[in-house]
Amino acid sequence: MTNKAAWDSDTCPPRAMEHTGSSAPLASEPDIYRSVQAVLRELESQSPSSAVNKGMLRWTLHKKVQNNPANSLTLVRVIIKELEKAERIDCRPHILPLLHTLIYTVIQSAYLPDDMYKRVYDFCKRLLTLPQPYCTVGLGYTRQMKMERHTPGVLYQRMVISEQSLKNDHYPFQERVFVFADPDIFHGPIGEALREDIDTSCSDGFGTPLEHMCSVVQHSMQAVLGGEHCHGPELAQALKDLGQDVEPYFQKVVTSLEQSVEEGSKGERDILRERLEELYNEILTRTHSDRLSSGGFRGSLCDTPLPNPEMSFHLWQDDEDIWKELAKCVRSRSMSLSLSQDPETDFDFADLAADLSPSSDMPRHSVMSTDSGIERDLPPGAEPSLAETPGGAADGEARLCRRGGIKMKPSVSDNMALMQDALEESGSVAGGGCGSLQRRAGCSGSASFSKQPKQFTARIVVMGDDRVLGRLAKAFYFLRKREARRLFLTMKVNLQFYYIPVCEDLSSSSPVQENLFPTRDNQCSVGSYLGLVDPWYKCNIKSLGSMIPKLAKMSNSSKSSEPSPFLSDVISYYVRTGLQPVYFAIYSVKICFVKLTKDPVDDVFLSTLEMDFPDFRQSVAFLKDPKQKKTNAEPCGAVISVNFKKMLLSGRDVEKGMSVRTSGAQISAIPSNETEDLNCLTVTFNESKLKNNPTHETSKRESYFGRPADSYIRLQDTKIRTCNIKIRTLERRSFTVTLDKDSKRTFKDVLSIEITPCLDPGYCVQKTIRSKFSLGEERDAGLSKYMNRGLPLPINTFAGIIN
Repeated sequence: MTNKAAWDSDTCPPRAMEHTGSSAPLASEPDIYRSVQAVLRELESQSPSSAVNKGMLRWTLHKKVQNNPANSLTLVRVIIKELEKAERIDCRPHILPLLHTLIYTVIQSAYLPDDMYKRVYDFCKRLLTLPQPYCTVGLGYTRQMKMERHTPGVLYQRMVISEQSLKNDHYPFQERVFVFADPDIFHGPIGEALREDIDTSCSDGFGTPLEHMCSVVQHSMQAVLGGEHCHGPELAQALKDLGQDVEPYFQKVVTSLEQSVEEGSKGERDILRERLEELYNEILTRTHSDRLSSGGFRGSLCDTPLPNPEMSFHLWQDDEDIWKELAKCVRSRSMSLSLSQDPETDFDFADLAADLSPSSDMPRHSVMSTDSGIERDLPPGAEPSLAETPGGAADGEARLCRRGGIKMKPSVSDNMALMQDALEESGSVAGGGCGSLQRRAGCSGSASFSKQPKQFTARIVVMGDDRVLGRLAKAFYFLRKREARRLFLTMKVNLQFYYIPVCEDLSSSSPVQENLFPTRDNQCSVGSYLGLVDPWYKCNIKSLGSMIPKLAKMSNSSKSSEPSPFLSDVISYYVRTGLQPVYFAIYSVKICFVKLTKDPVDDVFLSTLEMDFPDFRQSVAFLKDPKQKKTNAEPCGAVISVNFKKMLLSGRDVEKGMSVRTSGAQISAIPSNETEDLNCLTVTFNESKLKNNPTHETSKRESYFGRPADSYIRLQDTKIRTCNIKIRTLERRSFTVTLDKDSKRTFKDVLSIEITPCLDPGYCVQKTIRSKFSLGEERDAGLSKYMNRGLPLPINTFAGIIN
């Protein structure tokens, strides 16, 4: 968070390196208390009129801490009291929002005494006795507070180093935020305002690596030494005077803090204080700063705002954009990430990009080579020149130069990397079968296999409605499919997905439209569900859809004034504190067409699949019109055959079959409310009638309805819960299929569809390996029984699912 919005009454602070005092006034404890209470009231508010400004109070509260470091201690004290009060009265809805606000404040605080760290640490540790997701969030923050208490300032230091890609020898991890927006929604002034907001947040404030280094040195010394031993404005001026010579001190500060973390409880905090105090005195001596008495400047600290992470904005024009941006970013960071340390796995990036082009899904054909590879067998005149050889003239005789080859056979480490990614980490049962209890927050801890730490984290933020999430699921599936065939990103990149729901009709993002959930009119069904299970997500992220038009109008009307990157500040808060994934199952659909000459199509969807018979669309609309005169005519529709496995809470799936006369159907993978725990598809038919199928329906059921087997029966409950379903038209009629409400993914003249859970390519690789050596053993044995067979798409929120 670097700048203030136009609607913030406080003045924007100058840059920290030019700071000579707190620009914002010191807020009293009653003022901070009223601000915290206002945030809690906003969290509980269900009024549609407050939806437009939701999230503003939390943002303004953090701005008060950023503008005056003395406010952080007061805010931490107030939030701890509120958390302890919520614990006493068992008000759990307030715990996680207050805890996220508290930890975010602690990270940005210029200095906190040890007793305050202890109270925060003790509260986080008490959360371990609560159920999910409180214990999961509490465990993560307990570890962070234990490390921050022993080594103050290390969380701020690591966050700036990773987000701004500052080179050092002790903390090699890096992060990057990629914002992908739907061009059908973010077009014109709205897209321009969003791009300007994100570009401004990255270029304004602390814009250069040198300024980031100064911020780290400033914050680390203040956090360890405090106001009694560190004069903030004087240190800021000294660091500014050092110029380029500040980098050696940055490396020494990073080394000191990371060594303190490695020593852990064996080390002493006094040793770290002595190291930084020596560096502090050295900096002041080198810049000829006056050595002022520490007693006269007690509590004089300089604010060091936490800069927004490095972001890039993209209009998602092509399905391959995510892959291209990731590959480009990994290539640019290949030196720091040790992309090709192993000579055997070294290859040219251009060959990789060509091999994994959009057409790479086609089968690859082998080509017989007439080149023996022996230099003496080359025809005359074909010998390479000395300039083309790796060693040049220094190697003497010219040698045959070949480009780096590609290993087509996966190594053991490659297979293990794919298996580790496929190992169960969600809250579903082992094996990842459908029908299990719904997604849970964070890792279940049931698997004892931990992923290898990856030095680069790509935080992908998608903005749009259900259509953009369908494209994300498809891109994620093909990315995993490519990695199973040829490993490149899996061992190097940790993918984190975030979602900001925004409808094409931006006015429909208001809570008034949420009453339509889960009907087909809701274009953001996934965002609505995430808002139901995580109130803090609804308050801070779901409400952004209605604030974006206001942001665009303000940006266009104040071109000459100071920019207000409110949206980028909220995205920064989201990607930093939203670390609990909600897993959504991806479903595979096989589409067969009426024309036998047309090959079947295999595709995937995430939220919905819609069937529609165009021939009966007008007839159904006529019957539903209340102005039309009612008749005794039967509703029109085509007869379809439905075969499925009925999902039961007992886990005993039942094979079912029936014939239905209907004008269409909606197949939804998103639960209708937050209390539904069955992870399956919900199939709803339009104006449906059931025809008894003697193959699956017993005579008892026929006698219950009192009708012969060839008669149609109006379904009282047309909903079917299943994970595997086959639908085929029985008449000479075709239907259309639309995936994830995306008109660009509409298939016409369809004869049948078959829907099954999408298998993880990592599981398929392990299954293929085992099939070569199996002699009829159990289907899932060894590591396979710990692996998630399905391919879930994790969307990060602040708490996951709160029951």
